[in-house]
Amino acid sequence: MRHPLTLLAFALLPCFAHAVSDSTLLAAREAFRNNDSARLASLGDGSGDRDPLAAWPGYWQARLALDNGDDNPSRAFISNGGNAFLRERLLNDWVQSLGKRGDWDGILRVAPVLSAEARDTDSACWLDVATLNRRQTVASAPDLWQNVRLSDGCARLVEEQAARGILAPAQTEARMRLLLAGNYLTVARRLAAAANLGERFFTPGGAEQQVQQLLTLGKNNPVAALERAAASEAMFSKAQSGFLYGQLALRSAQRLNMPQALDAFERADPQQLTEEQWEWWLRAALRQQDWARLEQLTRRLPETLAAKGAWQYWRARSLQALGRGNEATPLLIKTSFEHNYYGLLAKEELGTTLEAPLSRSPTPPALQRQLLADPDIQHALALFDLSLRSDKPEWREDGRRVWRWALRGRNDEQLLAAAEIALDRHLYDMAIYAAERTVRTHDFSLRFLTPYRDTTRRYASQLEIDEAWVYGLIRQESRFLNVARSGVGASGLMQLMPATAKWVAGKMGLPSYQVNDVDTNIRLGTWYLRHVLDNLSSHPVLATAAYNAGPGRARSWQAAMPLEGAIYAETIPFTETRDYVQKVMANAVYYAGAFRQPGNTLKSRLGTIPAR
Repeated sequence: MRHPLTLLAFALLPCFAHAVSDSTLLAAREAFRNNDSARLASLGDGSGDRDPLAAWPGYWQARLALDNGDDNPSRAFISNGGNAFLRERLLNDWVQSLGKRGDWDGILRVAPVLSAEARDTDSACWLDVATLNRRQTVASAPDLWQNVRLSDGCARLVEEQAARGILAPAQTEARMRLLLAGNYLTVARRLAAAANLGERFFTPGGAEQQVQQLLTLGKNNPVAALERAAASEAMFSKAQSGFLYGQLALRSAQRLNMPQALDAFERADPQQLTEEQWEWWLRAALRQQDWARLEQLTRRLPETLAAKGAWQYWRARSLQALGRGNEATPLLIKTSFEHNYYGLLAKEELGTTLEAPLSRSPTPPALQRQLLADPDIQHALALFDLSLRSDKPEWREDGRRVWRWALRGRNDEQLLAAAEIALDRHLYDMAIYAAERTVRTHDFSLRFLTPYRDTTRRYASQLEIDEAWVYGLIRQESRFLNVARSGVGASGLMQLMPATAKWVAGKMGLPSYQVNDVDTNIRLGTWYLRHVLDNLSSHPVLATAAYNAGPGRARSWQAAMPLEGAIYAETIPFTETRDYVQKVMANAVYYAGAFRQPGNTLKSRLGTIPAR
């Protein structure tokens, strides 16, 4: 079974075909949001109903009961069988509720019902906490100390690890300092109590408080903070200095003051470095094109980072620069099998370029019919349909969650059939999601869809910008979902901010417009893309960065001398923008291959970034 619920015998009750109404579902969701148990109960629980959406009111009833410490509705919902997605979701909710109540025995009864794959991160952490409390040991626990924004269960797990000495003392203290720097005082006090650290981190005027003051100064002025740190070094322990220099090195690197960052990193304590700090240490060396130092650092990386395609690629580049190409080649070959930005770069270093992207014949109709009969696929599609009927985006978001869940464990043929099912229903983002999951059999025509081709080609041609680049950007922005809306209010295929759309419309002489209209959105978005391209040395990498983070930032990230495009992209200080630029440029290569554009390489697209 793909979604095993292994340790309970779930008896399936008789099912009856009887569709739950949209009004009932909408009312039930509203009652759940208002914590109205009585209203929810009056709407029924959907048990025994064959409609894939009928179980939602019952799920919400059980969820509200958990909040009040009542496990019986959850137990009944799970035992009734039916909607597998909601059963698994409720089991995770149940484990988290038991964890917050400190019911370790309850967790050890309920959590094993979920396979390891089915447990969400918080549930897995609560299971480890319960195991430590009852059995005093766990097979392996995740390394969470460096993440200050943890769920309740994972924060508690770190505290348990610190209390039992599973976490190294240096890492426990580093976590304390990270929590205090982020103003997570309640969590920091819990960790101090668990690890028996006393009050030294909270003593006014003490050394730890001095460390925090210098970190506060370093957020806006790392140069001054480093000067004061050096002058005050005698008052700090080696661990305190090592932490402080590591944090100030990170701030310097993210401000692209790489000589200062490299000097500070050399004085940092490696045991207290987070993965983010390790990666910025490498980026500092890369931006300086200090290949010898970069190669040395790649050998010191934690295993999880050393295995990443990014650092495999840059390690290979450093080896090439040092005249050790025979050592670089195996790394490049390994990375070249990845279908992404670094995989493309590695291919080109090996002297090969992307052929026309792979496509294949459609999957057999029988396989599509089989998937369409699957209750989990039906559940996702029903949610998408409900979202369309009700014009409620939250149902579409639930549909996305169920779709992703329903594809878990599918083989390549099933994933491609699912992609075709989604494509037929214009669920472009879900088609791409399915096609990207394949392991051996790929169809890049499904990974890199080209809806709205006539409109996109027309405006790209009028503005003399590369159609493949425009498609690469739209795919990254919205996955071709024309009603997409970001958390900050960007809308449509090209995710235009309201102020940007209004400004562009004014420049174009459009007195009125609908930003989610496909034609209008592409027209406005391509005009703005042309505008930032013209104002940033006609360089697509700079324009792509500007489209995401603003022209001023893109310009400020240029160096005092010309810089290889791949190095510029790798050292963009904003994680979101760095990832965005790399993916848009890689997408453009795949689209250009599909459009049979000549001279299509990622390196040529990245080019050289001119001096600031």
